[in-house]
Order: sequence, then structure tokens, then C-alpha cells
Amino acid sequence: MSDLTVGLLSALLATNQPQAVSNLIQQDTGVSVAVVNPNDPTERELENLMTDDDTALAEVDQWIQTNNALAAKGAGESKEALNQRIHARLDTIRNNYASFLRRHPDSARGYLAYGSFLDDIGDEEAGKVQFENASQIDPKNPAAWNNLANYYGENGPLTNAFADYTRAIELDPTEPVYYQNLATTVYLYRKDAREFYGINEQQVFDKALALYRKAVQLDPENFELATDYAESYYGIRPLRTNDALVAWTNALNIARNDVEREGIFIHLARVKIAAMRFDEARAQLDAVTNAFYADVKNRMERNLVEREKAATNPQLVTAIGARDSINVTASPVTASTNTPDLSTNLILTPLPLRPATTAPP
Repeated sequence: MSDLTVGLLSALLATNQPQAVSNLIQQDTGVSVAVVNPNDPTERELENLMTDDDTALAEVDQWIQTNNALAAKGAGESKEALNQRIHARLDTIRNNYASFLRRHPDSARGYLAYGSFLDDIGDEEAGKVQFENASQIDPKNPAAWNNLANYYGENGPLTNAFADYTRAIELDPTEPVYYQNLATTVYLYRKDAREFYGINEQQVFDKALALYRKAVQLDPENFELATDYAESYYGIRPLRTNDALVAWTNALNIARNDVEREGIFIHLARVKIAAMRFDEARAQLDAVTNAFYADVKNRMERNLVEREKAATNPQLVTAIGARDSINVTASPVTASTNTPDLSTNLILTPLPLRPATTAPP
């Protein structure tokens, strides 16, 4: 199932708790939020609708996988027939949301859930309209502002993305997704971030890294987030070696299996080669035994040998640097304000911008 469907279902609280919980949240954060009452018929209907939404997306995903497997064997249904079946299934969910909102036009959670569904099926423009509806009905719902910021981060204007992520954080400073999304956007769109915040590029890096660190602090067991944060150091010149090693070491400490751990060993070796800590880098590479990493390990070992030679023969530095996976080359300046500023020859894979739940936690 698409990662974008994760988190749609909100936690339900016991019927005797809503007001007490709402008061506690307001006391601790200064934000007044509406806590969902699971016995409210409207909320039960919405929860059932979101469950149907999730089920439909899972079914469609399974249909596609099954048909692709059959097509590889010369069987399966035509693309036209499959598309017709998919549209019919998704149109049922779309119509159910529309019916719910006609009957409950003041349901911010309903608009937010519908917008997330539309995003999932690729109708981002229609999804944005629903997020706007949610933010107008319940301007203190941080999820609405986060999801609007996701739209603006992909479609512009980026000034709206920066502002809306910030608003989501102000409304719920305990949600790591909001910090992560803003960090990713600041990092990728550095030119726009410089102009929006009135800071220089190194300060933009500092801001993005601080946001990542806050997200990691709030979600310390999230391996993907930890590696996303560590990878961000590759785009910074000069390389902040010690900070990068700390970030990769922290990711190593929460790796969930040997494949993830050995992947971290590769990254640690890469940083240590750049820092001319050759013996340590060799030890890291020696710890990589999984065949999955054979090619990249071989490349790193060649790079290590060349770097060691370059340390005693400066004439080799230029030739080696042109191929070095940590070397950074400036990319052409673009006039577009909605183009990622990836001034690095690394293939960075930041986490996608994450949608938020339909109500504050």
C-alpha cells in the first residue's frame, strides 16, 4: 500500500475523556483542539469511511501487482479493463466522501480525509481544495496546514510551504513529521529558503539540520528519518565530518537488521575516506559481507586506495576528486523558484513529504 495512506486513522479516546484531554492539551501547549468522541455517530461514520478508503487503496494496489505478474506470463486483463475497474472502485470512495461532506459540511476531519484520499489517487489539485476547506473550518488543526504545505512544496509557491509548515509546528510542536517535512523543503530549495528567511547558504544548512535533529529527537527510533538526516551532510561544503559521523553512528545504533547495518558501514567508510581516516574506513568496509553491497563496496575500496595514494601524491587529487562520490560540484543557477537546489553529485533520497493524520494527536 502507498506510504501516503499511512496515518489516516486517528486514535479514539474513551467517552469520558474528551474534555479532560482537550483541557490538558490546551494547558500544556496553549493550543485548543477538538478531541474526537468515538460515540459521535458522525465520527463513527467518518472512521468507517476512512477504513473503506484504506481498504480500497489496498485492493487497487493488489490488483495492479497481480495483473503485472500475470501480464509477464502473457495473461491478465487489458490496461483499459483494469483501469476501468480501478476507476469504478475509487469512484465509490470519492462519492461516499462527497455524500458525507454534503451532510456534514462543517467536518474539518472529513475534508482532511477526503483531501488525503484525492492525493493518494493523484488528484492533487482537488486534494488541495479539501485541505483549504479543512483549514478554514478548523484553523487550529495542524494537519491541514502540513498537508497544504506538502502541496505548495511540490507545486509552489514555496513561500506558502515554508509558512504553512511553520504554522503546523506552532500548533503542534510535538509532531516529528512537521519538522521533517520543513527540513526537507528547506534543504532541497536552498535558494528560496535563503530569500524567505533572509539568511546565507550555510545558515540554511544549519536551519535544515536543526529541524532534522528536532524530528529525530521526537522520533528517535525512526531509522529512515535518521538516515535521511545523516545523508543531508553530503550536500554541505566543507563536509562537516564529525557531525556526519555522529549522525551515521546514531543511525547505526537503531538499524533493524544486518542489511541496514552494513549499509551504514558503507556510509561511515565514505565519510572517513573523505576525512582521510583510511584505516578506519577499511575496517568499516571489511565489515560489509552482504552480496547486495558487493558493487558499491568494490567502488569504495578502489576509492580508498586512490585516496591513500593521493595523500602522498597531490597531482592525483584532481583526477580522483572528479570521481569521488563525496565531491561536490556546483550546479547551474536556475531562475525557477520551484527547482530543487541539489548542488551535489550524490543521489540524495530524502523522505517524501508526509501527510498528517486527520486530527491533532
